Amino acid sequence: MVESMTGFGRGEILSDGVSAEVEVRSVNNRFCEVSVRLPRHLAEFEYEIQQVVKNAVGRGKVNVHVRVEHESDGTTNLKVDRRLAKSYKALLSDLRDAAQIDEDVRLEHVLTFSDVFVPDDEENETQRSWKVAREALDTALATFRKMRLAEGATLAVDLNNRLDGMAATLIEIEARAPSRVTEAAEKLRSRIAALIDDVSVDESRLAAEVAFLSDRLDITEECVRLNAHIGAFRDALNGPESEGRKLNFLTQEMHREVNTIGSKANDFSISQFSVLLKEELEKIREQVQNIQ
Repeated sequence: MVESMTGFGRGEILSDGVSAEVEVRSVNNRFCEVSVRLPRHLAEFEYEIQQVVKNAVGRGKVNVHVRVEHESDGTTNLKVDRRLAKSYKALLSDLRDAAQIDEDVRLEHVLTFSDVFVPDDEENETQRSWKVAREALDTALATFRKMRLAEGATLAVDLNNRLDGMAATLIEIEARAPSRVTEAAEKLRSRIAALIDDVSVDESRLAAEVAFLSDRLDITEECVRLNAHIGAFRDALNGPESEGRKLNFLTQEMHREVNTIGSKANDFSISQFSVLLKEELEKIREQVQNIQ
């Protein structure tokens, strides 16, 4: 089951007076990298979110954005965040001194920072926010994976079609290969006969040269290995797991065999077929980079 590394998912949950929206998006990456944007009061849950996402996502550069809002009925009990209020006053005092302003820091200046007021029961408020945000994260990841699987299915269709094309081209190469060796042997015989004119050809020596030539031009092993790699690639592509790394390795191995076939070709038709194989493999390589 192929899964793409690019995707997007959104989860929105409204519960217990808390509205949470989570967006998850990813692009290609060799490893799994997760960055998280959170409201300040949920910062302590960043690592937990990263672990949840890494367990759900094999590879990719993933960005998670969490937004949380609280519905207010006008009865919320608030208190002053003393630590934050003191920090703001100290910062304003530093600014006043740096700007050489004589005016004192007054209450209305600190009140411009609304986050100096926090819910009286902040711990419960944080847990309530996290509970809803966590549910929204699960929803976002579910839609995110659904999109990645849909894109993966499209990739699988394209790659299977390209494998079919490669297999058909390989059949053409295997059909051409035997006659190419025979033709090369005949050319060698004709050249030797032309050089020595009327002197009879040493058949044993010619047979040895033909055997050497046949061995040098033989691409049977390369064709067998390429066929095996195509089969292994197809099995991994249509298997139960998304195996991007394995597909990437098999693509490299297929490139190796095709390059050898091309270098040993000594034949216009086989050279042309090897070029076609390389073109398909380059397209396959590009597509495999998108697979988890």
